[in-house]
Amino acid sequence: MTDIELRDLRKRYGRTVAVDGLSFSVQPGQVTGLVGPNGAGKSTTMRMILGLDAPTAGTALIGGRPYRTLRRPLCQVGALLDAGAVHPGRRARDHLLWMAHSNRIPARRVDEVLETVGLASVARRRAGGFSLGMKQRLGIAAALLGDPAVLMFDEPINGLDPEGVHWARGFLRGLATEGRTVLVSSHLMSELEGTADHLIVIGQGRLIGDSSVRDLLAAASGGRVSLGTPLRAKAFEVLAAAGATVGENGPDRLTVAGMPAERITALLTEHSVPVTELTAHRVSLEEIYLRMTDEAVSFRSPK
Repeated sequence: MTDIELRDLRKRYGRTVAVDGLSFSVQPGQVTGLVGPNGAGKSTTMRMILGLDAPTAGTALIGGRPYRTLRRPLCQVGALLDAGAVHPGRRARDHLLWMAHSNRIPARRVDEVLETVGLASVARRRAGGFSLGMKQRLGIAAALLGDPAVLMFDEPINGLDPEGVHWARGFLRGLATEGRTVLVSSHLMSELEGTADHLIVIGQGRLIGDSSVRDLLAAASGGRVSLGTPLRAKAFEVLAAAGATVGENGPDRLTVAGMPAERITALLTEHSVPVTELTAHRVSLEEIYLRMTDEAVSFRSPK
């Protein structure tokens, strides 16, 4: 099994603590989001996993081994950390050929990944003329070159147009479905909504949360249900009298907690209160994320 494991990882730059005792694992077969506010330590953490920065303490392992010990790293780990890290005068295909040659990857693989990311038609154009979205696709192609089991992307959706965002989300899901280990960092929860299966939340270098998206949503909803009815006042009275906690949520809507949906339906039917909708109360991942990271925001806008 090829996973990513961090054990008490720390990084200090002088008096500044960028990463403060992070321990977590990233498992195959799912998209794991590494999320946190700007300055939380996400990029530093990814750089330490890839051996680009040396940790002050702790370890970062890929499949039980440090990155620097991998014999053909591109064939085991693919990464996109900076879409602009390509010589502007180099043609897209030549850039990938040079990388492929360094890890003894056949040239035909270059054409395959260019096709995969939608850049086959501009393969001979110089990277300096690429938009940010095209550079992101080129960086993703580079990460795929060695057909690795582990893939890491730092803000991969940044700069993509709506079509590109839709493609990237489906692409990341597809990689996880193939059984690969996929780690995606972002400071925008909206970028990972509907894509991530698991979230690692960090703030000011520390671990804040480590949970599946399903468990986060269930915990945040608190067993509440959203109720639609044209007789809101009567529904409120009936449910509150039966011991439920009821709140108003719009002209014809209530939020009900402390009572299962089946009991709500039975009570309202008994009292001739029509129900137009009864669903589990939905809390967005972005709402959950903002609550979790509120005290860890380093750069806050004035109110």
